[in-house]
Amino acid sequence: MKIEVVTLFAPMISGALRFGVVGRALESGRLSVGTEDPRAHTRDAHRTVDDRPYGGGPGMVLKPGPMLAAIRAATARLPPGSPRVCLSAQGEPFTQAVARALAGLPGLLLVAGRYEGLDERVIELGIDRELSIGDYVLSGGEVPALAVIDAVARLLPGVLGDERSSELDSFSQGLLDWPHYTRPEIFEGLAVPKVLRCGNHAEIERWRLGQSVARTWRRRPDLIRGRVLSGEVQQILNGLPSLDAAGGDDRGWMKQ
Repeated sequence: MKIEVVTLFAPMISGALRFGVVGRALESGRLSVGTEDPRAHTRDAHRTVDDRPYGGGPGMVLKPGPMLAAIRAATARLPPGSPRVCLSAQGEPFTQAVARALAGLPGLLLVAGRYEGLDERVIELGIDRELSIGDYVLSGGEVPALAVIDAVARLLPGVLGDERSSELDSFSQGLLDWPHYTRPEIFEGLAVPKVLRCGNHAEIERWRLGQSVARTWRRRPDLIRGRVLSGEVQQILNGLPSLDAAGGDDRGWMKQ
């Protein structure tokens, strides 16, 4: 998969992608990431990419000329069918389902804004979709772009050592992940749950599902409400205390 990022701070992108799963994906050729700097498309000595907003107000707005030129230059390097995505607080939520859909595309353009944002005409003329990674404000779109790249890269075929890893990640099945343990068996007085040491894989799978359902119900009930649930998940839910009765703590439930 080929990804291009329009950004004023290319080193933020290239520097962060050298590590871990994404770094290995780049080394193997399963992923390539390029950048395009809007400053390269300016015509003045100061390489100006922003200006004061019409109507007044604080901050600066990214100018449409350099931004659109950068978007078009980066798009020209991508295969047909690659959407142009702007990372924006006004965008739709970026979810695991969105990441999986993007991972199935031949390419992807990510636009990282700065300052007060982009001139709206850039959105109208050069953007297909806006995505938000959360309800908070960041200084720019580089961190969200990195989050999207990381989430998408791990879903590409052959990137993870074990393909089951992405299938069992939090949110992949609509549930949060279960607790994980490794050696030693007892650490500072806390023991690994007995079921994980019993060797009975069916029991372990039931425990993990129960933990996932309970953790999701306690911490993110919005992921469950309104969903069509399997009989097994519904049965686990029926056995859980209500949110009000449990007081918001799932740690004591189904420890063993």
